[in-house]
Amino acid sequence: MAKISPVSVKYMIYATFRSEGPVEKPDVIGAIFGQTEGLLGSDLEMRELQKEGKIGRIEVELNTVDGKSVGEIKLPSALDKSETTIIAATLETIDRIGPTEARIEVTKIEDVRGSKRDYIIDRAKKLLEGLEGGGDSRISRTLKEESRVSKIQEYGEEKLPAGDLSGDEIIVVEGRADVVNLLKNRVNNVVGMNGTKLPKEIAVLGNEKEITLFVDGDRGGKLIAKNVIENAKVAYVAVAPDGKEVEELTGKEILMSLRKKIPAGEFLRRNGSANDGYSKTYEEAEEDVEEFSGDTKSELKKKYDEIKGTRNAVFLDAGLNEVKKISSSTASGALARSRKKISAVLVDGPATSSLIKACDEKGVSYLGANNFAYVKDSKVKLVSF
Repeated sequence: MAKISPVSVKYMIYATFRSEGPVEKPDVIGAIFGQTEGLLGSDLEMRELQKEGKIGRIEVELNTVDGKSVGEIKLPSALDKSETTIIAATLETIDRIGPTEARIEVTKIEDVRGSKRDYIIDRAKKLLEGLEGGGDSRISRTLKEESRVSKIQEYGEEKLPAGDLSGDEIIVVEGRADVVNLLKNRVNNVVGMNGTKLPKEIAVLGNEKEITLFVDGDRGGKLIAKNVIENAKVAYVAVAPDGKEVEELTGKEILMSLRKKIPAGEFLRRNGSANDGYSKTYEEAEEDVEEFSGDTKSELKKKYDEIKGTRNAVFLDAGLNEVKKISSSTASGALARSRKKISAVLVDGPATSSLIKACDEKGVSYLGANNFAYVKDSKVKLVSF
């Protein structure tokens, strides 16, 4: 009798059974072969399939309790998906095992190749760590990137996303997505702030290491840079190309931006003091929305509370129903690409100038955030939370 090779196994059929009397393992296997004989024709005859190596050795585990037997059946298959499901369904037609009535129920069919793929990827990552060189195929590039990103760790009490901070120089970025992008592009000495508020860990690091602050190339990024410089010891500031965010930069753009870094003092001289041209205040934003009905603002506040603390943004339709939820750092680009009618945008964090402009271009009625960049003659109504 031919045996199925473990390499050839595609699916594993799992089934449970219950008999009204005590039975043995040979009784169960005999019932499977005996009661399915002739049901499906010669092409799917169970005995012949096992001889040809298309189904494997049937495993049975059972226990007898109070005079009744219960257990599990495992049947490996090298057949295709449709044939395997037919075999599985056939098992459920068995109504007797040995001398007693019984019932068999298939619980699941598992694609065992999926676990093999997971093993291959995990093992390849480990092997890659000790291997230099290699090709630049799409698979190898993806594997390299995933291997680098897997090294992301949590730093400090606030669990900031970070790479390797053991050196004397570190790069501070705004959020986790920025950290992930830098790690993918071999920049390992990076830590994220998890938002616009300066974590105390960053202030401490500034006293111990040389910090380069790397921010988005919009007004919001520059405002964050000013705030960090005012509250922590920052040596240099690097800014992404105009209108671009750190998380979307290519490897070449990252390196070019870092090469163009300037001393923090020079950055302030070029961009003014930390409060110069800062975002609109709560009162100024309130003036923009004074015509809102109380019900509208109340509904927007409820929607905003759902994303508060998540660093996400949500797009709403005219009925204030959710259309899309995304990372707040990608909101402006996603809004610009959206083909749906968006009536309101809510952001957990500050609203950048690029997002305000995108709202104007898309005819968005309301934009809610906790702070706003200044855009002259903007049409969207601002709601400050």
